Amino acid sequence: MKNISLHIFCIITMLQFSCAQKNDNDFFPDGTKIPDWFRDVTKVDYKKLGKSYVITDFGVINDSTILQTTAIQKTIDKATSNGGGVIIIPKGTFLSGALFFKPNTHLYVSEGAVLKGSDAIENYPIMPSRMEGQNLDYFPALVNAYGVDGFTISGTGTIDGNGLKYWEAFWQRRAENPKCTNLEVSRPRLVFVWNSNNVQVQDVKLKNSGFWSSHYYQCNNVKVLDVHITSPHKPVKAPSTDAIDIDVCNNVLIKGCYMAVNDDAIALKGGKGPWADADDNNGGNSNIIIEDCNFGFCHSALTCGSESIHNKNIIMRNCTVQDAKRLLWLKMRPDTPQKYEYITVENIKGHANSMIYIKPWTQFFDLKGKEEVPLSYSDHITLKNIELECNVFFDMKITEHDRLSNFAFENLKIKAKNSDYDKSIIDGVTFSNVEVNNKIIK
Repeated sequence: MKNISLHIFCIITMLQFSCAQKNDNDFFPDGTKIPDWFRDVTKVDYKKLGKSYVITDFGVINDSTILQTTAIQKTIDKATSNGGGVIIIPKGTFLSGALFFKPNTHLYVSEGAVLKGSDAIENYPIMPSRMEGQNLDYFPALVNAYGVDGFTISGTGTIDGNGLKYWEAFWQRRAENPKCTNLEVSRPRLVFVWNSNNVQVQDVKLKNSGFWSSHYYQCNNVKVLDVHITSPHKPVKAPSTDAIDIDVCNNVLIKGCYMAVNDDAIALKGGKGPWADADDNNGGNSNIIIEDCNFGFCHSALTCGSESIHNKNIIMRNCTVQDAKRLLWLKMRPDTPQKYEYITVENIKGHANSMIYIKPWTQFFDLKGKEEVPLSYSDHITLKNIELECNVFFDMKITEHDRLSNFAFENLKIKAKNSDYDKSIIDGVTFSNVEVNNKIIK
């Protein structure tokens, strides 16, 4: 009888825990309900997106040595003139410069297909763009969608940035001038989506980008599902090849992705400079969920900054981190007013150099003559249910211009070479069941 009662008690406890977990998963960190849109991970079926336009049926040759930007773009334009459709990259390798998708067009990269970017920058004509928190004329990406609501990229093939020459040029310039900026060396991104809503990118492989691997700017309702994004950190480092840059976006789901790049895996951006919050081109990111992802080498799994003014309701959960320099990085930029709030990182396992890293980020900052340094805030930051091996547990150092408040550390099991921590730099911090090197922090 006792065994039966114990068994019933265990079942009830498990059900209660399950319900609690489910309830927790229903809300963003600020308590607002997560819309059902985030739970719908239905994959798009390219066959239902309109007429198929296989590029080799429209004058494109299956020859990896020939630059075929014009012929591929003509295929896109033909689909547009006929009301839209799906541009299909068949098996083979196809070399191209910048391509521009139009309303009602989509990209499908077949298994065994490679859309390969030209390594000659003249094949990416300078035009209005967005880079590093500012609107400027710059080089487009290999795949571009400006104002294309409902745009999709699907298929299990590869979009290859062919970035080696760009990386080598960057490191040569950095050797000549160690203070050179990222924009001094001409490099294209791999995917750039601007002012487009209801976007879905799924299943493809993005690799070897010359600059950022994928960049979403001023978009709403973006899903990135089961995408594999890589660039090398040796033998030649691929500089600034962030996997996913979210820039002034609302409602973003990143799920089931693998990211291993020589910079930040996921970076939340939105503007920089002492008057960044007064520029209509800038803005915040809100309602971002990152889940069921696997992170290989990266400078950070999740980063706020370096060009960022407001990030709210950010969740990263149910992820593994294999070789990240940082799990969570809050870049406190001394020339920009910032507010990072309601950020939760939970259910994480793996290895990182630092669990949480918060320090002034001073590279390339410029007060532009403003005497008063803006204040930056990080508020309601939660890390919970984390099992991590790291070198540094509590990697924080702030200035008088930074404000940290309402941090919660819950159910952590950490092995760290440096287990030091300083509660005094946070206004309101709680430690609940936090074990570091087999010792509970009280």
